[in-house]
Amino acid sequence: MKKTRNTPAKAAIVKVLSESHQALSHAEILEKTQQVCDRVTVYRILDRLLTSDIIHKTVTAEGVVKYAFCRHEAHHDHNHVHFNCTRCQKTECLSLPIPEFKLPHAYTVHDMNFTLTGVCPECQVV
Repeated sequence: MKKTRNTPAKAAIVKVLSESHQALSHAEILEKTQQVCDRVTVYRILDRLLTSDIIHKTVTAEGVVKYAFCRHEAHHDHNHVHFNCTRCQKTECLSLPIPEFKLPHAYTVHDMNFTLTGVCPECQVV
């Protein structure tokens, strides 16, 4: 894991992501840290945090990139299942294994994004 410099902006972004129980978009992170940093700084810090393995990202069915704090457990893998609620737009990390599949010869996977889309338990409550 590569070390990154600790700045007030980085500390604010890490705090926002670590306290969130769902993945957040750049816009949501910017809104929660406006007093500390601008949009370019947020992009720069998110890129460093991704490289340092502190956060991971996923893409929703609508193409929105969201970021989540890595909750390092015994075995941590960025390639896990995410769930995106179509009602509240919340994106959560799920502790489910990625289904296995076989690629045709000569294909190499460098990254994958596995997102389930539907309605979360909170939105199903009548």
